[in-house]
Amino acid sequence: MVLSDIMGFSDSDYAYNQSRAHSADIWFLKMRAWFWGSCISLSCLLFGNILGVFDVNMMGWIIDKTVAIWDFMWH
Repeated sequence: MVLSDIMGFSDSDYAYNQSRAHSADIWFLKMRAWFWGSCISLSCLLFGNILGVFDVNMMGWIIDKTVAIWDFMWH
């Protein structure tokens, strides 16, 4: 995978045996989680902003459907 080459480590570098994991291995796991979490957060933010340009209101749809289900269930 290209990203493993860019980031300098791969899954096999720290997936061998977590019972023998060192603090550096745990740091790499945390770094990987922060890296992918940041990438996903930024991607979702950009995707949401692009949808707003085309007047697509996903949050409005979600709120309307939730209210409609709530009204159907409890009224």
